[in-house]
Formats: sequence, structure tokens, C-alpha cells
Amino acid sequence: MAVNTRKHPLEIPPSSEKDWQKEEEEDFFLLDSDRKCDVLPQPFRMINKLVMQVFEGAMEIIERREMLQEAQKLKVQPKKCFPTAEFQVTERANCLAVSGKYIFVGLSMGLSAFNTRDFKVVGAWNVAKTEICAIHPSDLGSECHVLLAVDEMGLAWLFCFLRGSFLLIKILNEVEDISQRSTCVEAVLSPGGDYAGILLQDSTKAWLEIYQLPKESWLTEMEKITEAAEQLACSERRSSCSSEELPVSAIQADVELDPPVLLLTVRPPKPITGTSFKGPLDALKEVDDGSMLGLGYNHLIKDSQWELQEAIFCSTYQEYLEAEGVIKEEIPRYATFHFLLPSRILVGPEVEVLPDIPVGIGVHWDGNHNFCLYLLNHSLKEKANSDLKPDVVWPCAAPIACSAVSSCSRYLALAGEDATVTIWDKHLGYPMSVTAILEERFIRSVHFLCDSAAASDETCGTDPVYCGADPVYPIIQLLVLCTDSSFYLVKASRTGKSSITLLAERPENPNLTVSAVMPVLAFPSAVLIFSWDGTVSLMNTDTSQTVYCFCTPPSHAVAPPWQPVFTVDSVSCCLLLRGVEHQQADELVQSKATHSTIFLFDFNSYPLKEAFPKKPDLPLKPLQELQWIERCNIFLRDRFYFLPERQQVLLEMEEQEYWDCLQAQAAAMDNEREKVKGEKKQ
Repeated sequence: MAVNTRKHPLEIPPSSEKDWQKEEEEDFFLLDSDRKCDVLPQPFRMINKLVMQVFEGAMEIIERREMLQEAQKLKVQPKKCFPTAEFQVTERANCLAVSGKYIFVGLSMGLSAFNTRDFKVVGAWNVAKTEICAIHPSDLGSECHVLLAVDEMGLAWLFCFLRGSFLLIKILNEVEDISQRSTCVEAVLSPGGDYAGILLQDSTKAWLEIYQLPKESWLTEMEKITEAAEQLACSERRSSCSSEELPVSAIQADVELDPPVLLLTVRPPKPITGTSFKGPLDALKEVDDGSMLGLGYNHLIKDSQWELQEAIFCSTYQEYLEAEGVIKEEIPRYATFHFLLPSRILVGPEVEVLPDIPVGIGVHWDGNHNFCLYLLNHSLKEKANSDLKPDVVWPCAAPIACSAVSSCSRYLALAGEDATVTIWDKHLGYPMSVTAILEERFIRSVHFLCDSAAASDETCGTDPVYCGADPVYPIIQLLVLCTDSSFYLVKASRTGKSSITLLAERPENPNLTVSAVMPVLAFPSAVLIFSWDGTVSLMNTDTSQTVYCFCTPPSHAVAPPWQPVFTVDSVSCCLLLRGVEHQQADELVQSKATHSTIFLFDFNSYPLKEAFPKKPDLPLKPLQELQWIERCNIFLRDRFYFLPERQQVLLEMEEQEYWDCLQAQAAAMDNEREKVKGEKKQ
């Protein structure tokens, strides 16, 4: 029989122990009347309640982990793949890069180059005895490679590598006065080696420098050096003369190559302040042509208006500002930039450009809403200007967190701090999709994946490919990695349809936190995932399953697992990964390690094609084999597809005429005003 001993109305108990009710005055409810005398007194009853809450919470966590373990056991376990080859490096390897038939390794003391066939050392550079932290190579042809390396002191080294010899061209940020030295925090080399960009910082500011590399003159000079080396080698050792393997001393000469040319100096945008114009006519004259948006400096808002607006805002949201604090706008000190190939948004159809040489760069600074595009053909007068204006500005609704450019440079992905992802088609100049992650997550990085329907460069870099009378629209896949190690897959097509899929939730085990990801362009929907526990897994984004796991030998481990040293060779289809012996797994021992082991995983040696089957392509027929009716249908569909674009061009032409008329009218009014002032003075 239940016993109710309530004597007072229900209320929230006081927090202080002295205010607790006496045992005889307290209300409680017992299901068993025989236990009325066995109830614990205070404060032991409160302690028992807290302990039970902790115990129940722990049991819930244990049950949830057991369920996850059971679900993990039911999953298909990935197949383990062990290295197909390995080679030793005499120093600690800090970075890896592949270009042509050479593997370049940045060491704790210089640079080394290895042959991809037998993994033998073909060249080394350790003159300056500096530690190389990053390498960016590019194949120039004729067995000549250009390398952009960054050392631990932030110096950017530009090399030319030819048949086993590293020729230092220039240190891009070297100055005579060491107190004026700037630090290179980011370096990018354009595909093909035509341009190089470095992001520099000093104690107060940051800026971006873009260089043009005279690779044609380098190739000409290298041909002369090669001919001279061949003659020297043949004259000294006629019996063992070979044009493929020349002695290093034969090419290592005091050769001076043409230095790179500084094209652009891009500085971060300044905070918008009050206007300096006296009237609308002065502001209108500063507008270029009105055909695009700017950075917002040419406005008519005065400082007093800014201050009044800020005062109203602060008074309205005072309680929120006191809780979060007032964040003042500062000049950013870090930027992300990409070299962009020709597209309609950068150059018009009337301009003749080479399709594989960049014509511009895209830049976005930390905490800024604008994605700025700069052309690489500015005049000398514009280059001398310290405040270079962008040629195209794409404003976003939120500050840009990260960005990515597809391998064909046609598609651009911008991820905002509000977890919104926008995929742009730079060839047509419009967004293909705008997708938002509904969960409260922050995006860490975005990566374009290779889709089998659009894997070829023909569908990625040109207009739609037509089969019969129906156009084939490629599907663009974008992998989104969040800061909590969750994955999303965004799919978009030119038809305007887009979707977002959750591939992996936040891992419960902290050791499974993702340290790096890398798409494998040789296989559709394939991505490498590196975790803190040292595992390297290959995921199929179509099925959200981990199909393979690349493992080092039992005697070695991935080092360091939170920042793995690796590279993927998309030409040879292989993964290069640094490993160390288990007795060197300690961080202090790693810093003093005298050698490293580089493991090679050849994707062609594993049955990856079965796990990533290529989707059958539709049979394409050339236009010459189609009937005239089908050709006309294709032509009409093409014209109808680009009808909105042509209408936009006509609208822009009308707007251009309107702006020209306004500027002419402003100039006439200005002249009339000056004329009236002159008459008054007389």
C-alpha cells in the first residue's frame, strides 16, 4: 500500500543546506509502507540522488558505446592493403611531392630527389643547411622542373631541377636588412609553372605577391646546359656516355637563370570608413563603368552617420553585446588564393587566350565577405599602385571560411561561416547550387571529387556534350569536411538540382578525429581519410562505406598521425606516406630522428576498380553522323539553354549605356559648375 506523507505544497527546494526541511516535516512518497522507517535522512538522501544520476548517465554512455561497437561489427570490414614498395630517407622527411618521374622530399636538412622507378637518389641540395617544410613542384617539360619551397624560417626558395641538379634561382622574400624580413605563410605554384604566388606577413600587415616565371627562357638555357653536359660527359667517359643519366657535376655549374617578374601585389581590404566625397558627382566620377560590384568604398555615408548607426545598434542590442563582447573590424592577416584558367567571367569571348595558362587569381581574406578576382595582365601603372582594385567582386552573405577550385578550374566552391556552400560555374558566371548545412556546424574544408559522369576534361572544361538530341549535364560532387570531423556530400548539376547527404557523423572516439582528407581523382567518388589513430582509409562516397584501409607494416606507424606527411600521384595512381618505427613514435624522438621510411601504395596493385566501378557512359555520336532534324534540335536546345545568358548580356549593354550617359552628364555638370565659378571670380 502506497503511503503519501506530503505535508506542504510542491515547491522548488532551496539551494542552501541550512534551509532544508526537517526529516519529520519533509514530504515524500513511498510505495512500500514497511520502508517508511528505512528512509535515509538528509543530506544523505540528496547525495544518493546525485550518485544515482551519475551512475545512470554512465550506464547510458556505456550502452550507447556498446551499440556502436555492435553496429561496427555488423558493418563490412574494409580490406587491408599493405605497401607495395618502400625506400629510406637519410633525414627526417617533412613533406613529399611528385612531379614527372621524380619524388621530391623536403628534409630537415635540405632537399632530395628520388627516381620513381627504382627509388634511388638522383639529386640533393643542402647548401644552406635549412629545413624545408613545404614543396610545390611543376613539370616544365624536357626533364626540367620548377620547385617552390618554404623553409622553417618562412623563406620562399625558387629552384629549377634538371637531371639531378637543383639550381637556385632566387629567394623571393630575401632582404638585406634582417629586421625588415617578411615571413612566407603560404605558397602556391600554378599548374604548368607559369606563375607563383606567396602570402607574406610581417609584424603589422600581410600581403600577396604574384610572380610570372620566365619558363621559356629557362628551358632554352637548360637545353644549352644539357648539350654542354653531354659533350663533357662523352669526352671524359666515352664508354659510359648516356644522355639520360648525366653526372651531377656536369650540370652543377654557376648558372644564372632569369629571375621571376613581380606582377601583382594584393593587399587586404581596408575597413570601410566615412566618405571623402563632397557630393554625388564626385562619387559618380570614381565609378568605373557600373557593370559590376566593388568593395564598397565609393559611397556617400559620412562618419557621423556611421557613428549614429553604431550607437543605435549598441543601444538596441546592449545585453547581447555585453555577453559576447564588441568585436572591432581589423585588417585580416591570412588569405586563400587560387590561380584560375580562362573563363567568361574573367575574359570575354573576343579575347584570344591559351586554355591551359592562368589568366587571373581568386582571393578571399579571413573574416571577409568578398571573393575578389584579379587579372594577370595589369599595366605597369596599375602594378605600381599600392591599392590594387579587383577586376571582379563576388560578395557573399557571410564571411568566407574556405574555398576550392576543381581540377579543370571551371567550378568554384565557396563555404561561408554560416555553413552555406555555393558552387559557381565560372565559365557561365552563375551559381549552380546554394546548399546549407542545417546542423550547427562549422565547415573546415571543401574538396571537389571526380565523378564518372564528368571525369573527363571534355565535360569539365567545355560546354555540355550532347548525345543525339538530349544534352548530358555533368554532376558536380563536393566533399564538405566540418570541424567536428563529420562529412557531407553535395551534388549539383547545371539543371539547378542539388542535394546534400550526410556521409559520416561526428566520431564518438576522439582517436578517430580526421586530420586530413585527399580526393583520389583516378577513381570516381573516392577519397582518402587520415585519422588521429594513424589509420588511412579509402571511402566510397556513393555508398558512404570505407572499402579499403592502407596499413603500414607492424614495425612502423604513420608519423605524425595528427599531421601526416603524404602525397597522391594522380598520374601513376599511387599514395606516398611517411612512416617511422614504433620506438620513434614519441614526439621528442621524432624531432631527433635521423631517417624516415617512405611507403608506396600502388592503387593499380589492389582491386580498386571493383570497389569503384566506372558508370557506363552513354554512346556519343558526332554531329556528322546525325540527321539534319537531330542537328537542328541540338542547335535549338543549345540556343534555348543559353537564352537567359544572352538576355543578360543585352541587359548589361543597356546598363552600360545608362552609366555612360550618367557619367557624361556628371562631367558636363562639373564643367558647368567650374565655368560658373570662373565667371563669379571675374
